[in-house]
Amino acid sequence: MAHSASPSPDTTQPARLSVVMPAYNEEPTLRESVQAVLERVPGLLELVLVNDGSRDRTGAIADQLALEDSRVRVIHQPRNMGKTAALKTGFAATRGDIVIVQDADLEYDPAEIDAVVDPIRKGFADVVYGSRFLVRKAARILYFYHYIANKGLTFCSNLCTNLNMTDVETCYKAFRGEIIRNMTITSTGFGCEIEVTAKVAKLKGCRVYEVPISYYGRTFEEGKKIGFKDGLAAGWYILRYNLFCSLTASYTTIPDLRHGRAQPSAPGLEGPARIH
Repeated sequence: MAHSASPSPDTTQPARLSVVMPAYNEEPTLRESVQAVLERVPGLLELVLVNDGSRDRTGAIADQLALEDSRVRVIHQPRNMGKTAALKTGFAATRGDIVIVQDADLEYDPAEIDAVVDPIRKGFADVVYGSRFLVRKAARILYFYHYIANKGLTFCSNLCTNLNMTDVETCYKAFRGEIIRNMTITSTGFGCEIEVTAKVAKLKGCRVYEVPISYYGRTFEEGKKIGFKDGLAAGWYILRYNLFCSLTASYTTIPDLRHGRAQPSAPGLEGPARIH
């Protein structure tokens, strides 16, 4: 179910960016997260907010936000189906030339979205990941075991994809719209991070970049949801989607990356970006 309201003020850049925000029981942070996206992200076409069967007031807050700003589009899942299912629903509903994921828990600063999508906007990249492990502005010090697990999963993913990524589990993943909307996503839980990385790597000629981002992580007491079982599942997904999933099974229509590729309009890429 989508909602709309009176037109919002025009942005200073062309409206071509879709932000997908999955939300499950994010009542304390949802309004602040949405407002941050609306205020800090230039060129925003739409914020597709997917309420994943929340049991608190997340759905009601989302509906109110949609009434306040026409760029907010709300989709209610019939029940809690997991982050990957929410993202799949959100990706399918997007209309932008560029699509990026934003969590609803304030762990990532929407002010940095513009830097993440910049390589795609300038024609250098097809996919960009925001890395928490490159040089960045700020990062909250939290769980060492999570750090080791993330680095281990990234290493194993890199072995299979032959990409030298530093952070496959990051929330900030930006795609050319035709790539993510044509991708078939079949994992569950938090498996989307590994699955989309494997399927992006199968695309011949796909230009993948990383840019540094800040990270303001939460503790479990503050609402963090990912756990040990999700890490085990990610290990299986690395094998499944890299070794047992073909390119044709990965996309409903394989994107032709030779078409619609903008040429760089500037001699260099401003800010740090790492090519793979």
